[in-house]
Amino acid sequence: MTSMANIKSLCVYCGSSDRGSPAHHEAAERLGRVMAKAGIRLVYGGGRIGMMGRIADAVLEADGEVIGIIPQFLEQVEVGHSGVTQLIVTENMHDRKQKMAEMSDAFLIMPGGLGTLEETFEILTWKQLGLHEKPVVIADIDGYWRHLTDLIDHMISENYARPENRALFQVIDSIDELLPALTAMPAYGHDVEAKWL
Repeated sequence: MTSMANIKSLCVYCGSSDRGSPAHHEAAERLGRVMAKAGIRLVYGGGRIGMMGRIADAVLEADGEVIGIIPQFLEQVEVGHSGVTQLIVTENMHDRKQKMAEMSDAFLIMPGGLGTLEETFEILTWKQLGLHEKPVVIADIDGYWRHLTDLIDHMISENYARPENRALFQVIDSIDELLPALTAMPAYGHDVEAKWL
């Protein structure tokens, strides 16, 4: 079993849009406070806008640590957050995602769009392939990810995914379930960078 002592950095995948449900906004702000209180560093996409910005600001306002990682070409589009503890600018998206994964002990998927979905499937695929064993948690705030989990169940029923793939992640319905979920998931043993050896 993992312990909270093992989770020092949490990578959060989420949207750069701020047009989502007020329930998502509230969850983002709650997440920031929970992480800061638990002493868990936020690793995220480095933006100042949307869900990304809300979470980062909430962590900072609660005296937590925030590492933003953003590629050069998106620094202006997503408005790189100059107020974070450290802002790392990468050459491209590939390097951004690798750096985010390497610097994190676990992953949380919050509401987002196509980019969030792409990051989610990539980190789950890496886990399926044994490239890491870090906890992955999907925050199904206000039922946002219900269709995603239904799709994964459909893949399993159609034999394109294995039943054990459902154990690659946990689903929570509220931010208050996050810390218990991370504690309950098995400890990881492989580093993400093993993929590149």
